[in-house]
Amino acid sequence: MATDDKAQNKAEDLKGQAKEKLGEATGNEQWQAEGKADQAKGNLKQAGEKVKDALGGDKDQKNS
Repeated sequence: MATDDKAQNKAEDLKGQAKEKLGEATGNEQWQAEGKADQAKGNLKQAGEKVKDALGGDKDQKNS
């Protein structure tokens, strides 16, 4: 499950980057802001996954 979460978090970050670049290209400030917010959310979730890994990883994997 943790790998799926990491992939989803990275995808959210990449989606944010694309949305921000599209906003910059079209002059749409709302898309730029939403893109930056998506990136921040994805990065925050990725950081949480790293902390979880550092503290012992995914509990589901240990029980398998």
